[in-house]
Amino acid sequence: MREGHDGGPALFRLVRFWSRRWAGRASEELTGESRHVQHILVVEAVVTNASRAVPGEDAVVTVGTVAHQLGLDHSGASRMVRDAVEAGYLARATSERDRRRACLRLTESGEELLATARRWQRQAFDELTASWPEDDRRRFASYLRRLADDVGA
Repeated sequence: MREGHDGGPALFRLVRFWSRRWAGRASEELTGESRHVQHILVVEAVVTNASRAVPGEDAVVTVGTVAHQLGLDHSGASRMVRDAVEAGYLARATSERDRRRACLRLTESGEELLATARRWQRQAFDELTASWPEDDRRRFASYLRRLADDVGA
C-alpha cells in the first residue's frame, strides 16, 4: 500500500494521543471533576445503542449493550451504569419484553450532560482543524462520521 493511503498508523497515533489526554480534559471542562468521564462514556453508549432501534420499536439498552459498546466486561459496565444512575444521568426500568432485564434511558440530567459533551466535542474538532480550509474540515468530519457508523461506534 502506498504511504499516502496508509492511514492505520496515523489513526492509532491519534487514538494513543487522545486516550491519554481527552478524558481528563473533557471531564474537567464539562463537569469540573475528572471522575465524571465515565458518566460521559456511559451516556454516549446508551444514546448510541438507543439510536440503533428498529423504527417503530422501543430501544432496549441494557448493561450488556453498554458493556459491548464500551468494550468492557459485564461487571465493569454494571459498576459504571450503577454510578451513572446514582449520579442522576441514567434511569433503570424493567424491560417489558423480559422482566429479568433492566433497560436504561437518559434522564434530563443525562440529556444535559450529553448536550454539553457534544458541544465540547464540536469545539475540540473546530480547534484542532481551525487552520484547515472549510472544505477539508467538512470532508474530514464526513469521513469521521462514516468511520464511526461503519464500526458501530
